[in-house]
Amino acid sequence: MILEQYYLGCLAHASYLVGDERAGVVAVVDPQRDVEQYVADAERRGCRIEHVFLTHMHADFVAGHLELRDRCGATIHLGQRAQAEYPFVAMGDGDELLLGSVRLRVLETPGHSPESISILVFDGQDGADASGAPYAVLTGDTLFIGDVGRPDLRASFGWKPDQLAGMLYDSLREKLAVLPDETLVYPAHGAGSLCGKSLSTETVSTIGEQRAYNYALQPMSRERFVQVVTSDLPDTPAYFTYDAVLNSRERETLAQALEHELRPLSVGGALELVKDGAQLLDVRDEAEFEGAHLRGALNVGLGGSFATWCGTLLDPERPVVVIAEPGQEVEAATRLGRIGFDGVAGYLDGGMQQLGSRPDLVERTERVNAGWLRERLDGTVERPVLVDVRTPREWEESRIDGAVNLPLSQLSGRLDEVPEGRPLVVYCAGGYRSAIAASVMQREGVDGVSTLVGGIAAWDAAAS
Repeated sequence: MILEQYYLGCLAHASYLVGDERAGVVAVVDPQRDVEQYVADAERRGCRIEHVFLTHMHADFVAGHLELRDRCGATIHLGQRAQAEYPFVAMGDGDELLLGSVRLRVLETPGHSPESISILVFDGQDGADASGAPYAVLTGDTLFIGDVGRPDLRASFGWKPDQLAGMLYDSLREKLAVLPDETLVYPAHGAGSLCGKSLSTETVSTIGEQRAYNYALQPMSRERFVQVVTSDLPDTPAYFTYDAVLNSRERETLAQALEHELRPLSVGGALELVKDGAQLLDVRDEAEFEGAHLRGALNVGLGGSFATWCGTLLDPERPVVVIAEPGQEVEAATRLGRIGFDGVAGYLDGGMQQLGSRPDLVERTERVNAGWLRERLDGTVERPVLVDVRTPREWEESRIDGAVNLPLSQLSGRLDEVPEGRPLVVYCAGGYRSAIAASVMQREGVDGVSTLVGGIAAWDAAAS
């Protein structure tokens, strides 16, 4: 039996290659959009990718089901409640697919979304033990390690969170919690994903462990469960609905999108595109960006939660001009493509080096350290305004006295709350989000913005 997990850290996303090596046939479950690794591994094993499953219409990334269909001829399988523009095999409770001696059996597990399914994996000669205990269950976004899928991401489609939470209660207790203790649990996401609220860093567990330690599987009434899973949810990134819809549509493959995206641009060419509505995206790390950047650029560094913040702050309907370190343009466009942002109009040829002769277009962001800030806050000179762009939960746990909390996910719509007439110091946990926030403010014409190097971690360290 083949059951291989692929974990994409930048999206906290797990996908799976499952099948029978002797029979030479495999399926891919919840693939990322760039599918080369699945194709290469299947070929290395002498196998054909004949099937691809989506456990639901993912909201946080664009899946690679159409890529595998077009490249390998794979048949697409979705839950029977799913609706899509492309042909697919609808799978309901108890429906099975035989892959040599490996049998996949579908469980309908609505709750995170109405069409959600989980997939039982049985290993046996010609599936002979399929009536016995499953080896594993691929739970998609229904059951995570230490958490469950949030039930509020289909509100724009007319589903109420309480309604989906009730369905999730039944799915967990009637379909998953009743599986044998030793059944391995393989979810579609881990820590860092916004598809839940408190996911573990572990990427595999067992039903027994989850029954014992997962808060959502503890004994409680339906009413209490609904209350628990619908409270304290993180903000939903703006692109989630966009991606959920895109996963149901016929669209270009990633390879097709990249073919016409990656063209080098002069400074003049980039600015002409911006004049016509394009967005400037600088993907360098925060220190490089703050040292010098093209005026009006949004900074979202490749080294952090790139997809989440690009999806939150960029408009998917407007083209993007990328500014990157030379050689990183393809990575930036690929990672934008993973969340369905295919409108990369080009990249600044040579990166910031091209702006050496145009200092009038270059802007900087002042960086201050914790010692300087403490002196300014304790001194008699004008006290700067502190803007904390972390989440409300982080803010409640610790903060710098006198700071204003404007979470980064809400910042664009709350810039009118930024105090005027005094210098601003923006901070987050370590510096990544504050650089993004400062770039948003500068792009919108806010003056006197600086960032705290190292964030609140550096502030606390300096105080100890």
